[in-house]
Amino acid sequence: MDQYLSDEQLGFREEVRTFLRSNLSASLAARVRSQAHLSREDEAEWQHALYRRGWGAPSWPREFGGAGWTPMLRAIFEDECAAAGAPRVFPTGLSMVGPVIYTFGTPEQKARYLPRIVAHEEVWCQGYSEPGAGSDLSGLRTRAERDGDNYVVNGGKIWTSEAHRADMMFCLVRTDPSAKKQHGISFLLIDMKAPGVAVRPLITIDGGHTLNEVLFENVRVPITNLVGEENMGWAYGKFLLGHERANSADVPGVKRRLSQLKEVARGEQRAGAPLIEDRHFAYKIAGVEIETMALELTNMRLLLSDAEGGNSMQAASMMKLRGSEVQQQIQELTVEALGNVGLPYERQADGSYQAPGAAVHANGRMADYLFRRAATIYSGTSETQRNIIAKTVFGF
Repeated sequence: MDQYLSDEQLGFREEVRTFLRSNLSASLAARVRSQAHLSREDEAEWQHALYRRGWGAPSWPREFGGAGWTPMLRAIFEDECAAAGAPRVFPTGLSMVGPVIYTFGTPEQKARYLPRIVAHEEVWCQGYSEPGAGSDLSGLRTRAERDGDNYVVNGGKIWTSEAHRADMMFCLVRTDPSAKKQHGISFLLIDMKAPGVAVRPLITIDGGHTLNEVLFENVRVPITNLVGEENMGWAYGKFLLGHERANSADVPGVKRRLSQLKEVARGEQRAGAPLIEDRHFAYKIAGVEIETMALELTNMRLLLSDAEGGNSMQAASMMKLRGSEVQQQIQELTVEALGNVGLPYERQADGSYQAPGAAVHANGRMADYLFRRAATIYSGTSETQRNIIAKTVFGF
């Protein structure tokens, strides 16, 4: 990226690196590199450090408590954080519901929620997918019926990341069951501690607890927690999905995994020489490195389009599609490079993973490979993204 940076931007990069050296603990960075499922305390430690520095919301406008950075400064910041092993700022509050609230919310909602999101005083989760409505989200059935000054919510959500430690949920609910599928949906903010909310853990194949099922039984939600207009939630949900899909590409994380792949290939031996010197394997690494570079440049175009107010839905879908696929390609090569030694793994008390009997560079690699098999499913499957691209770009 250096060739694209001005002197001012290079100076900012050094400022970020200095901040990371002073504020990112070695133990937290080690857990991140081993693909640990971080605790709420881990994330709070890092987010509070960012908040004290005035960097709590890198992508937000200053008027709402954000850093007000340009797209390039945000890309530099995210790159340096990923390279150093900093936790990825959990996106549900900052990258998803926050922009919806400051774009469509009431003054009271902005005053109530935005400062707490930036300061990491409240953790959010996303109530979108349901047992019968995943990629076809418009088929959701969770109902919200008006009762005086409240909505009464019944139904359930599934695959809800971090619901077990969230304070609030932004949730799509059906407020007009007689309307067509994409109409009659509203965007509600739900207190996860409200009576009638139940959270059930879903343990993933790597042994970690990130996902959950959330059930609602006669949950009363004040009408003041409705964002925007009733029955217009699909429009707000589409707005949010553009942010989610762009973020789910996780370009800095892809670059970090590429670096880890090279580390593994340098450390593993084949025929008495480092694997990275094997011509055929080096060719494979070169292929995913080219894909990663293309992904990074596409991400920059997306950021610039957002800054200019452009329509980024198709670009976000393209980023999500390619980002998830490239991520999986890198992980597959990493597991191939480790061979049998990388197969076993043990989950530690702090949520990190170790590979018994293997070198340090093997820690967390198999667990990450297994967990991220879902990358081409969550936030909209690859098939859904291709349909969006075909419809918005080619008019099919």
